[in-house]
Amino acid sequence: MSLDRVAVITGSAQGLGKGIAEKLAGQGYKVVLSDINEEVLNETFEEFKGKDYEVSALKADVTNQQDHISLVDHAVEKFGKLDVYINNAGVEGEVEQMTEIDPKNVDFVLDVNVKGVLFGIQAAAKQLKKQGHGGTIINAASIAGHEGFDFLATYSASKFAVRGLTQVASKELAKDKITVNAYCPGIAATGMWDRLDEKFMEILGTEKGEALEQYSSSISLGRTQEPRDVANLVSFLASEEADYITGQSILTDGGMIYR
Repeated sequence: MSLDRVAVITGSAQGLGKGIAEKLAGQGYKVVLSDINEEVLNETFEEFKGKDYEVSALKADVTNQQDHISLVDHAVEKFGKLDVYINNAGVEGEVEQMTEIDPKNVDFVLDVNVKGVLFGIQAAAKQLKKQGHGGTIINAASIAGHEGFDFLATYSASKFAVRGLTQVASKELAKDKITVNAYCPGIAATGMWDRLDEKFMEILGTEKGEALEQYSSSISLGRTQEPRDVANLVSFLASEEADYITGQSILTDGGMIYR
């Protein structure tokens, strides 16, 4: 299958981002992989090449505005255009009581999760406007962007901010036929939750795996999330079938947060 569509995906060397990239590549998208971890990025690139996907890769730090511009330029140089830009890269930050939050942690989380999305929107929008045929920007939010979670104040704040950026960008870019949406994952048994679990052990005294079990026990569908669950939603939002959806932050959590 071959589609004349080009997608850039930040934070796509592993985890949910890799799942999204593989879904799109498997559908025939030309995909630009990107991650700050160059070693893992190269491994994923070689893996995708081995599956005969049309793929390229470029290391990028999403907190650097110029790196987003370079990603867009790379996509255009490699594949001739840009259709979809997915701001997937993000960090969970620290698990800490609000009264004990370290300002350095706030700066780090907001730089990656908020500025990283803003810079991606800017770079993608400029190219999509220049091309003149519309396009799609998709941002990574979270269930924590719909409801604040205790001990995750900074992370929750950053994901609420992503929802705000998504709404504003969708309004400003609608005249250019550019849709802007966000996906809001729930609890996935990925490396991020492994790190969170360790931090909950430190602050709450839980046993290994206990925090994940407690949080996931409220999932109506009875299982934690897999990369394909998120990838299925993102692939729909990236498609032309979703061209009448914009400004939305859609939950994909198996039934945890009801809005």
